[in-house]
Amino acid sequence: MMLIPLFICLGLLVTSVNCEKGIHGIHFGEWNESQLQPTIQKLMKGYNRYLRPNFNGGPVEIGMSLDIASIDAISEINMDYTATIFLRQRWRDSRLIFPGNESLSLDGRLVSLLWIPDTFIPDSKRSFLHDVTVDNRLIRIFSNGTVLYALRITATIACNMDLTKYPMDRQVCTLQLESWGYNLQDVVFYWTRGNDSVKGLDTLRLAQYSVESYYTSVSEAVYETGCYPKLVLHFSLRRNVLFFILETYVPSTLLVVLSWVSFWISQSSVPARTCIGVTTVLTMTTLMMGARTSLPNANCFIKAIDVYLGICFTFIFGALLEYACAHFCTMQHQTIIDVQRELLKEFDESNGNGSIQLVTSTTPNKGLNQETQEEMTDQSVQPEGDEQTEKKQGNSCGLSSVKQVSRRAVSMMSVENPHNIDRHARTLFPMAFLLVNIFYWLYYLFI
Repeated sequence: MMLIPLFICLGLLVTSVNCEKGIHGIHFGEWNESQLQPTIQKLMKGYNRYLRPNFNGGPVEIGMSLDIASIDAISEINMDYTATIFLRQRWRDSRLIFPGNESLSLDGRLVSLLWIPDTFIPDSKRSFLHDVTVDNRLIRIFSNGTVLYALRITATIACNMDLTKYPMDRQVCTLQLESWGYNLQDVVFYWTRGNDSVKGLDTLRLAQYSVESYYTSVSEAVYETGCYPKLVLHFSLRRNVLFFILETYVPSTLLVVLSWVSFWISQSSVPARTCIGVTTVLTMTTLMMGARTSLPNANCFIKAIDVYLGICFTFIFGALLEYACAHFCTMQHQTIIDVQRELLKEFDESNGNGSIQLVTSTTPNKGLNQETQEEMTDQSVQPEGDEQTEKKQGNSCGLSSVKQVSRRAVSMMSVENPHNIDRHARTLFPMAFLLVNIFYWLYYLFI
């Protein structure tokens, strides 16, 4: 009875060995010995993919090169860009040396048999390896033990942007490559051919940007767990401003010019001038809201396009206020004329027609000016006030003084000719807008 458990254990051990070897030989992960070529069988014999090359020795030198296939999208809202890249890594593994001068191009699925670097993109938000029609991976082993490992990756990578000069801005984005677990004592990264290790950026055609320049650098990533190798690709993007000129700058400028049309419309045409002012203000507000839809909703940037739209809105709103001021001055001027007519009528009724010819002008621009007329009127009315004071024992002297003070106050606050406001606005508004535009474009394009 004691032998039964022993036989059971021996049976399980034999079964596990047969499962490991299989019917045809030894297994290598998912691959059977009979499925591998004799050269690969020899290379894989005794190979441990969990140990890096030169284990307990010097660090493994891994050369990197990139091909930028495309930059699909650049988002100012999320501050990132999406790129498809071909990443190629080279390193030497002395355990894979074989005789001859040939190279072995292996199926990408054999990568599970080899040690590969744990390279990752630290700023990546989302990424995936293409798998149509098979996993887009390449493994090539050279006779001196050099291994070439290539991948096709699409990644969405963060890019910190300064939108102060948007849309005349220039952004510098990076693509970083680091080792996840192996520090500088284990692996060392380097660019295989310096700046020439990166291909494809010169031929990229982007919707809103153009690639100005790029360069590569080698640095270290310092974390709490140690120092890790890092390679960085820096590339500069300049935004094409022509699209924004046609979409935003030209319409907003035309709206400002349209608001100036009211300066040539008669002040008596209240509905026409009010309609132009209100319409341009509302249209400008809609344009400002539309220009912000493609930008972050909450940020601390005062962008160049916001400054220009604010300038245009100020001039449009100023044109509306100009009509309000001109209309108010016109009404004040008309009130003064009506008061003068009433005073002349009272003077005519009390003293006859003897001196009416001296002050019959009802418009200040013909003959004497407004101030002179008021002085003459005051002097003419004064005797009437004195007579009334003597007859009514001073009851109406206070009333006459109040009228005199009120007339002088109104004359000081009024404009002699309200139509001059429109005449001056026709020159001042365009000149001021032109001057502001010169300073605006000089600052954002050359500073």
